[in-house]
Amino acid sequence: MGRAIAFDYERALEKATRLFWKGGYAGTSLRELLTVIGIGEGSFYNTLKSKKQLYLACVKRYEETEGRKRAHALMSAPTAGEGIRAMFGVILDCLDDPQVPSRLCMMAAMAAEDVLSEPDLRQRVEDSIETFHATVSERLRQDRDMGLLPKTLDPQTIASVIITYAQGLWRMALVDYDRPRFERQIAAFLTGLGL
Repeated sequence: MGRAIAFDYERALEKATRLFWKGGYAGTSLRELLTVIGIGEGSFYNTLKSKKQLYLACVKRYEETEGRKRAHALMSAPTAGEGIRAMFGVILDCLDDPQVPSRLCMMAAMAAEDVLSEPDLRQRVEDSIETFHATVSERLRQDRDMGLLPKTLDPQTIASVIITYAQGLWRMALVDYDRPRFERQIAAFLTGLGL
């Protein structure tokens, strides 16, 4: 009878998520994962199956933690405009946190050639964007239908613009991040959208 492996899956997933968040999919090696998780290669393949499967599990974990904070801020505010501002506030809070592995959102980092070149990973990116888009779009539609936003507002287009802006915000934060400046830019951006 083989001996049982003492393995804390949740702790391993947490460590791997931070590593992938810092280095991205291609930039994180199997050797680094084994070292951080603290298991051998055989145990890794027996329990976690592959680097790709672990990455997908880490992306899911990230969405369930960081993504949930943003969605809650968006959906719990009294209006769509306030919710979108609150969502960007959560993003800026994350950028301010010295404990996060990277200023680049793990989901934004997925929009890279190494990830998009693999069909199943590309599908995961598209699904995540679609879910985020649907959430923002629905929030805008609710306010439009209640008369809080102009009837001419197109929730689908505005949601796409907001997502594109968020992607750019994370990338610009890698170059030069200053919260007050970003807050002014976000305010001007949302005012320009009528939010």
